[in-house]
Amino acid sequence: MKLPDKYVGKWRIIHMDQWDQDFVDLVVPGYVTIKKDGLGSFQFGAVQGEIDCRIERRFDGEVLSFTWEGEDECDPASGRGWARVDRNEMTGQKASSMRRLMGRICDRGGYPIC
Repeated sequence: MKLPDKYVGKWRIIHMDQWDQDFVDLVVPGYVTIKKDGLGSFQFGAVQGEIDCRIERRFDGEVLSFTWEGEDECDPASGRGWARVDRNEMTGQKASSMRRLMGRICDRGGYPIC
């Protein structure tokens, strides 16, 4: 399944509810990358992983739903989440198998569309 263009690209994480920006950018500037085929990756702080996305239609509109698998401080981690895009801003939540991790706001932040 191909994703609509509005979701595709590299998104810079510019805000997280649970951590300050210094943590988000600890290793690299925090980001989420989503490709047209629905696969992608992310990294913030010491958390990184691969994502698998799909469009989901809910009572409150369309969302990008995803599952993820990766590492949190070198420990295996996985979970799921969702995101919405309004113009050049993405908002959503990512949850691990242990706890809800964040609300996040991302923007294209000067990154080119992939």
